[in-house]
Amino acid sequence: MFSSTRRVVLKFGTGVLTQGVGGPDPEKIAAFAARLAEWRKRGIEVVVVTSGAIGLGMGRLGLTKRPTGDLPTLQACAAIGQAILMDLWAKGFEPHGLTTAQLLLTRDDLGSRERHLRARATLEKLLELGVIPVINENDSVQTAEITFGDNDTLSAMVSSLVGAELLVILSTIPGFLDMGGTNEVIPVIEKITSDIEARAGGTTSATAVGGMRSKVCAARIALASGCGVFICSGKEASILDELRAGRPIGTYFVPSEKKLPARQRWLAWFDRPEGSIRLDAGAVEAIAKQGRSLLAKGVTEVRGEFATGATVNLEDPEGRIIARGVSGYAAADLRKIAGATSAEITRLLPSHKGGEAVHRDGLVVLG
Repeated sequence: MFSSTRRVVLKFGTGVLTQGVGGPDPEKIAAFAARLAEWRKRGIEVVVVTSGAIGLGMGRLGLTKRPTGDLPTLQACAAIGQAILMDLWAKGFEPHGLTTAQLLLTRDDLGSRERHLRARATLEKLLELGVIPVINENDSVQTAEITFGDNDTLSAMVSSLVGAELLVILSTIPGFLDMGGTNEVIPVIEKITSDIEARAGGTTSATAVGGMRSKVCAARIALASGCGVFICSGKEASILDELRAGRPIGTYFVPSEKKLPARQRWLAWFDRPEGSIRLDAGAVEAIAKQGRSLLAKGVTEVRGEFATGATVNLEDPEGRIIARGVSGYAAADLRKIAGATSAEITRLLPSHKGGEAVHRDGLVVLG
């Protein structure tokens, strides 16, 4: 696998980089940096997505429990810990003659087309210069409305952004465990099914968020971008030697043979939906199974206020998001014609040219 791999994103969880609650582990970070320096010598470009800022800030402030209900304190922990975290990575790579660069991102940075392109251009230039980008969510300013939710998701979106061939998620768990059977690591997952999603759990860590559920969601994003995903233990830095040697470790998620086009990836993962459209069962079948456009006749409910051309979620009758797409109508007009036939649309909206509620060329099915 690594014989043809030229660009890898590695996500390091909080538990991998710290000792206990908020205690940094500089020796371990240095050991990881040494391995990645070897990868660079072999021509593999490396992007680091690192957690740990909030945990390190908690340690510096003497906190033992994540202040989840206190956003200012949480953001203060992030601001304090980020400086510590970046210093640890810089010192880890410095003996190997490698320079690090810090990028702090919010969901809005990747959801705004202009900022998205700027972030990608910056990352491409850093890699061209031989610099190691070290990325984290900008937790010191993020809010619930602009958060990725976890760095697993961020790492998958970065993988799509830079066109990485491989995403390695290093955590405190050895891989995806067969909780319904042997309780052993499943070495290869060729497709993320509803069963796989149901068996993924959350986290009980005092400093972290996410868990296996967030990792599976991240894998879905990366796989659709043509990027394979390893989920494995980061307990020992030597795991990177094992991975580089091609030895079976953790769980490998096989990328989709059919990579989503850039436009569909943008709709699916980066552009922020401005509303939701609930569909009947027939419309769900037409979209998900037959690759057809959404007609107004299949719309049962419209939520939110949005203009023509806005990105919206498409939901099944139970409210599960099955797709995203570009609305052909403003929300107010779509409410008027929900469930209507083409002839009825002409009568209800005489000034409108008609057309699909969401055309298939501006639609992407999720899952």
